[in-house]
Amino acid sequence: MATTGACIFSSDLSPVFRRDIASASGTTKRSLCFMPAAVWTTEKATRTTTLGTKTRRWSFVEEEKKKSSEEGETMKILKAEELEEYERKRKNLKDYIDEAKDMIKSDGGPPRWFTPVECGSHTSDSPLLFYLPGIDGVGVGLIRQHQRLGKIFDVWCLHIPVKDRTSFTGLVKVIETSVRSENLRSPNKPIYIVGDSLGACLALAVAARNPELDLVLILANPGTSFGSSVLQSTVPLLELMPGQMALSLSCMLILMKGDPMKMARDNVMKRLFRQPKIEDLSQDLVALSSFLPVLADILPKETLLWRLEVLKSASAYANARLHAVKAQTLILCSGRDQLLPSKEEAQRLRRALPKCQIRNFDDNGHFLFLEDDVDLVTIIKSASYYRHGRNVDYVSDYMPPTAAEFNKIYEQSRWFTSVTSPVMLSTLDDGKIVKGLSGIPAKGPVLLVGYHMLLGMELAPMIPQFIIERNILVRGVAHPMLFFRLREGKLPDLGLFDIFRVMGAVPVSGKNLYELMASKSHALLYPGGMREALHRKGEEYKLFWPETSEFVRMAARFGAKIIPFGAVGEDDFAQVVFDYEDQKNIHFFMSGIKERTNEAVKLRSDTTGEVANQQVHTPYCIPKFPGRLYYYFGKPIQTQGRKRELRDKKKAQELYLEVKSEVEKCLAYLREKREKDPYRNILARFIYQATHGFTSQVPTFEL
Repeated sequence: MATTGACIFSSDLSPVFRRDIASASGTTKRSLCFMPAAVWTTEKATRTTTLGTKTRRWSFVEEEKKKSSEEGETMKILKAEELEEYERKRKNLKDYIDEAKDMIKSDGGPPRWFTPVECGSHTSDSPLLFYLPGIDGVGVGLIRQHQRLGKIFDVWCLHIPVKDRTSFTGLVKVIETSVRSENLRSPNKPIYIVGDSLGACLALAVAARNPELDLVLILANPGTSFGSSVLQSTVPLLELMPGQMALSLSCMLILMKGDPMKMARDNVMKRLFRQPKIEDLSQDLVALSSFLPVLADILPKETLLWRLEVLKSASAYANARLHAVKAQTLILCSGRDQLLPSKEEAQRLRRALPKCQIRNFDDNGHFLFLEDDVDLVTIIKSASYYRHGRNVDYVSDYMPPTAAEFNKIYEQSRWFTSVTSPVMLSTLDDGKIVKGLSGIPAKGPVLLVGYHMLLGMELAPMIPQFIIERNILVRGVAHPMLFFRLREGKLPDLGLFDIFRVMGAVPVSGKNLYELMASKSHALLYPGGMREALHRKGEEYKLFWPETSEFVRMAARFGAKIIPFGAVGEDDFAQVVFDYEDQKNIHFFMSGIKERTNEAVKLRSDTTGEVANQQVHTPYCIPKFPGRLYYYFGKPIQTQGRKRELRDKKKAQELYLEVKSEVEKCLAYLREKREKDPYRNILARFIYQATHGFTSQVPTFEL
């Protein structure tokens, strides 16, 4: 798990973030109407799908895996071929073409909602998701996302028939009627609206007209930039063209510069370089050649002109009412969008909308959801946008990573793990020190309490190793600035911290720590917080903990095992040369520090000393010849049965100081023992692996 920015985790217990729950009202029932390809509804949107009767309980491993022992199976690191096979199982451009053909055969009737059959596995408490398509209007633009979306959402897709000429205001009315009706039926749940280009404008229009509703907008390459796009200049040209379909299609294909075409071509090239089967290549070539006639059926000249006119009206309407949009919004923008200036538009919308974040996809084109490397569920999880109530609950709303998600994250930090060759030691109940993590209790609640290295560099190898070796997901208690900001400014973009949210990090608060312990999780706590992670010159391995206990009584309340641990090695990787003490004396640096600090949520504002609310800055370092990272997890400290005893502040303080002392002992042990490690130097490790194989485990000092 790559570490980005400063002060990754802390134990700064901020006030509880409350969750407002409205009283339930409305019991409208839906009628069942199944079709081979979809579940269709009337204009009133009275439709249902099969619902489960039990609330989903998420386990770390994928649902179909069974735990074979008390500790469960270890997470399997998928090979490249297995990841490719996983991607192949998802629907692709050919499936989009096939389903689009079926959808446009029945051309009569007004715009309507349908649910793809693969989206029927959600549970009764799943929030509703409306999908609003782009100018194609077919409604199957999420085809690659259906299977995963259907597990956590009740998915409704809008289909606009080819010959339908419903105006922009008419489409808004159809959507608004369904949204308001469903809100009355389930007033406690948020309603998600995923809008694609034209659909994004429609979503913004509905949100502007209904600011009181709890809406979550996910907008891909919003068509609000229509006025500055090449599409606007195309309209007069198309109007002058004769009715030949080929001419209008050629124009569109030129404008697209290979978006759907690029998808198929890229697939062909990928398969050529990995020597695929002949049938794989032929399937992609067929998809490539079959796209043109289907596009001709989806967007004949008259329909294209009408949809562009609707897009023009929708863009103007949405732009004029951005000030009225109160919905939580996530904008997905493609760096290679040839139809719309999406990157510039995303920045403009973020400035205009009060609760808006951006995720950039620099290598993707306009048809974002149809491309191979885009997974909408992962995007929603990464941004912490998935919730069941008015506000996100970082514990109960959390969904652990799938095997594929974990592998993609692990690949990003694999190089760092390879360079550091981490040594991990743990302690059994009888006090014996062993290599590996077998001393970590398999069952929670467990509270890991330790030292925070410079910039949190210890996290990248540590969190994945718990998953790989013990199938334990360690959930970090992190600084709130990884999740939200008081205002936009100089702090790093929130998208840089998506990995931490996927891996289970929660904002530091008493409520979140309480829920982690109550749910028997393995939680990771750094009492030194930002002060340790952004330490000054010469402060390596020095603890900066509060004077009084902050976590002991919480752990005792649930009988949690407290595991003190230390991690060393930062001094072999980097040396701080320009720290806060240097920066505060220079006006240029200090003004930036003040601005960043004012953007971040304040923590420990009622305390004094080293751990009081910290100035947000970045210590400047020079790299050193890479050494090795070492971790030592001490003997678990039991709090079971000590709840009443530890209510006494004096007793709790004694245990707190004991934990701190144990962390210091862990650090001292590692600093002494690493001097005897013949493979502490990277050259020695490289020679060993060159001799024994680069996947072999490098030895270390004798225990």
